[in-house]
Amino acid sequence: MTTYQRFTAVLLLIYGSLFLSGIYYCLRVFWCAAARMSELELQQRMNIKFLAKLGKSGNEIREMLVQVYGNNAMKKTTVYKWVKHFSEGRGSVNDEERSGRPATSRTEENIANICQILRENRWLSGA
Repeated sequence: MTTYQRFTAVLLLIYGSLFLSGIYYCLRVFWCAAARMSELELQQRMNIKFLAKLGKSGNEIREMLVQVYGNNAMKKTTVYKWVKHFSEGRGSVNDEERSGRPATSRTEENIANICQILRENRWLSGA
């Protein structure tokens, strides 16, 4: 193996590991963003519950949420839905249990499996 071939092989290894770590980073960022969105949604539900108990209208609550959360504020229809739930006596801000199989697509194990598949066959990534 010539020096040029060794150099090229090392560069490919470095590029490949950087590429895969970039994919892993993107997946982690996506997962963390989804977790933050849930946290924001939960905070807004708590605020809606509090303001609904004070007798504020859905429109007033939506305006307040926009003032605080800006573009991350819940949509108007979602605010109205939660105001209705809390006005009817609902106490919990958490989602109710749903029937059927729980979503299991985004797990640490699946992320690791995808990274392993991409390591074994880099052509799958489209790069």
